[in-house]
Amino acid sequence: MDVANLQRISRMNALINSLANVLTRLGLLKEDLDYHLLRASMVLIFLLFGYQKWFEYEAQALIPFISNGPFISWLYPVFGVRGATWFLGTSEWLFGALLFLGFWDKRLGILGALGSVVTCIGTVSIIPFMPNGWAPSAGGFPAMTENVAFLMKDVVLLAVSVYLLKQDVVRLRLAQHAGKAVAASLV
Repeated sequence: MDVANLQRISRMNALINSLANVLTRLGLLKEDLDYHLLRASMVLIFLLFGYQKWFEYEAQALIPFISNGPFISWLYPVFGVRGATWFLGTSEWLFGALLFLGFWDKRLGILGALGSVVTCIGTVSIIPFMPNGWAPSAGGFPAMTENVAFLMKDVVLLAVSVYLLKQDVVRLRLAQHAGKAVAASLV
C-alpha cells in the first residue's frame, strides 16, 4: 500500500474516532436509549396507524391487504369492511397503550409486545399472497410493487417487537429475582 492510501486510511480512522466520541458525548451510549427509542417509536406507530383505521379512506385502502391476508381475511366475513378496520384500529391502540405502559410495568409491556408480534406476523404474512405484488416489468420477484413495499416495513417492526418482548421478559425476570433476593435477606 502506498503512502497516500495509508494517509487516507489514517484520516478516515481519525474521523470515525472523532465521530464516535461526539456521539458518545451526545448520549448515544446512554443505557437503554435504544430500548426506549424503539418502544416510543412503536407506541407512536400504533397510535397513528390505529387512528387511520377510523376513516373510510383507510377502510377502502386496506381491502387488498385484508382480503389476501391468510391470518386476517376472516375479519371481513365477521365484521364487514368498516368493522374490520375498526377492529384493527382498536387492536393497534390497545397494543400501543400496553407498550406505552410498559415503560413502567414490564408485564404490560410484554402483553403489548406480544400483540405487536402477532400484528406484524399477520401483516408480513400478506406479502406472498398480495396479487400483483411483484413488478412483471422488472422481472417479478424481488422487484416489489407499492403494496408489497408498504408491507415490508413490518419486517422491521416485527424485529423491533421481538426485541421489545425479549427485553421486557428479561427485565421482568431480573426484577423478580431481585425481589426474591430482597425478600430472602429480610428473613
